[in-house]
Amino acid sequence: MSNITVAVLAPNGYADALGKKGTSSDITFYNLKKGPSTVTFIEPTRYPEKLSSLFYTISLADRVLLVVSEVNATFGEMVLMLQCAGKANGSLVLKNYLSPDQIAPLIRGTVLEHYDVVEDEPIGIREKLLDAAAKLSAHQKTKEGASIGSMPIDHHFNVKGVGTVVLGCVAHGVIKKHDTLKVLPTTKTAQVRSIQKHDEDAEIAVIGDRAGLALKGVEAEDLDRGYVLTNDPAVKTSLTITGSAQLVKYWPAPLKEDMVVYVGHWMQFLPARITKVVAGSDWRMPELTIALDKDLVFPPGAKVVLNYLEGGKLRVVGTLTIA
Repeated sequence: MSNITVAVLAPNGYADALGKKGTSSDITFYNLKKGPSTVTFIEPTRYPEKLSSLFYTISLADRVLLVVSEVNATFGEMVLMLQCAGKANGSLVLKNYLSPDQIAPLIRGTVLEHYDVVEDEPIGIREKLLDAAAKLSAHQKTKEGASIGSMPIDHHFNVKGVGTVVLGCVAHGVIKKHDTLKVLPTTKTAQVRSIQKHDEDAEIAVIGDRAGLALKGVEAEDLDRGYVLTNDPAVKTSLTITGSAQLVKYWPAPLKEDMVVYVGHWMQFLPARITKVVAGSDWRMPELTIALDKDLVFPPGAKVVLNYLEGGKLRVVGTLTIA
């Protein structure tokens, strides 16, 4: 079974015509299955009210379906978030007589520049994405020999007769049945009792898979969104991060010490404070030190998205590559 996860950036409910509705909170999942190929669609249900809803949706996705009905501040913010998250694989659906020529100047120089334009036709979109999932099969098989992996948790709950169950998308490597995993940023560990992918039992979940894990050794109330299940010793936690930032070109002024930002990585969207700024010759590319309220979980060299929720219409600041 091979899976791709698609961020559907469109009016809420657009994905009703693409898949069967599943878990819903501030992000809503829809599932599509044909033979061994599956597609997971995600909508940012609480966006634009909650920027975190948009970040989580984009962070989880392998590719993007962006429906553009008008060119406005929301469209601009989505373009900035997609650029900062590096989501270069996607498609555009243009509505209300918008043409590719009208959109082209607005996305030139961004990851969206090479998105293809598709018709607003659910059957065609579904088939295109199922074909893309089918082509992943050979690639995914090569991951089965891996021995380590990480999966950020996006939902967690207790199931009667089963126990603790978590949902998430495998961020890298492979998770196997009976693996013992660290539950970061806590000191707890958990054993994988069973794995399900699109309601079917599985022995493994590889990078890109949407999976449900039944866990032994940890209670649902001990968990939180953003916690990471991993057996990769390189994945670390920290209350302080330092690295090189790159601000979006529309950001109006240099960052200042004591400025409160939100740091986005995997399924984490955490409040933090800038404690040191070294701007150098270009204030849009400063070296930053950031102190977080809660531990951030990340692999070496991770790139995080910086957000500023008091910024009015401009809430996406840029990125920071952790040193």
